[in-house]
Amino acid sequence: MHIGIKAQKREKSAMSVSLYGNLVFVVIELIMAIVTESQAVLLDAVYDGVEFCMLLPSIFLIPYLYRPSSEQHPFGYTQMESLFVVVKGITMVAVTIGLIFNNINLMLHGGHIVSFNTVAYFELFACFLGVSVTIYLTIKNKTMFSPLINMEMQGWKIDSCISLGMAVAFLLPIILNFSWFKPVIPYLDQIITITLSLIMLPTPIQTIITAFRDLLLFPPEEETIDEIKNLVEPIIRTYGYKKLYYDILRTGRKLWISVYITFDKDFVSLAKFKSIQSECIAALAEEYPDFYFELLPDIAFSGAEKEALVQKILEEQMPDEDDENNDDTAQDE
Repeated sequence: MHIGIKAQKREKSAMSVSLYGNLVFVVIELIMAIVTESQAVLLDAVYDGVEFCMLLPSIFLIPYLYRPSSEQHPFGYTQMESLFVVVKGITMVAVTIGLIFNNINLMLHGGHIVSFNTVAYFELFACFLGVSVTIYLTIKNKTMFSPLINMEMQGWKIDSCISLGMAVAFLLPIILNFSWFKPVIPYLDQIITITLSLIMLPTPIQTIITAFRDLLLFPPEEETIDEIKNLVEPIIRTYGYKKLYYDILRTGRKLWISVYITFDKDFVSLAKFKSIQSECIAALAEEYPDFYFELLPDIAFSGAEKEALVQKILEEQMPDEDDENNDDTAQDE
C-alpha cells in the first residue's frame, strides 16, 4: 500500500511550519538567554537549535520516504528515516546531559540570580506558541501517521508543558516572599534547568530504542503485533487453518506483514484465498496508512513425507541407471 503525492506535499508543508516555528523560537530564546543570563532559557534555546538543525535535512529526506521498493532497495528508503531519528535522538541526549553537568557546576560555584519576572512572562508566551504549533501538527498528522511529524509534535508538546512549568517556577520568588526561601533563589534557575533536563531525557532515549529496533529489523512492539493479529485472524478463521505464522517488520513508518497459513484441507480455492487477502488488507488499512501485506500458504513437509519424496526421486532415477548399464553391456558385446 503506497501513499500518494498529495500526502507527501502535506507532510512537507507541516514540517515546514515546524521548521519556521523552531527558527522563531531559537532566535527569541537566544536573545532572552543573553539578556536574562538564564540557564533554563539557554536550555530551551540549545534544545530548539539542535531540533532546527536536524529539521533542515529531514525536509529533504521526505521525498525519498515515498519512493516505492525495488530489487535494489527491497525495503524502499524508509530505513533512512529510522537512521535519521537515531542521530537526532542521540544528539538530543548528548545536549541535555551536557547542560545538566554545566548547571551542576554553576550550583557548586554559588549559582546566580536572574530576572525572574522577564523569564516568567517570556515562558508564558513560549507556552502559547508551542500549544498553537502542537494543535496544528496534531490536525495535520491525523491522516498521515508520519513518524517525523509525530516526533516534532511530541517535541512541541513537551516544550509547551515545560514553558508553562518554567513560568510558574520563575514566579516563585514573588509568590513565596519569605525569608526561608531567599537562600534558594540563587540556585532556582539551575534547579529548574536540571529538573527539566531529567524530564526531557526519557523521550529521546525511547525514540532511539524504537528506531534501533527498526534499523536492526526486529519485530515491532508486542502491542503492535497483537493489534495486527486481532485484525487478521478473525478474517482468516472463516477459511479454516491449522496454524498461522507471522513475519512482521517495521522500517520507519512502513509495516511489512507476511502471514504464512498451514491449511486444514488438501485443496485451496484461489478465488477464496484472494478474497480473504483483500479483506485483511482492507481491515489493516483502517489502522495503518502505509504497509505491505501478503498471505502465503505454508507448505511444510513432515518427516514421513520427506522420506516418501526422497524414495520417489530415487525410484525415478533408477531406470535411467539401468538403461546406462544395458547400453554399456551392449557396447561390450
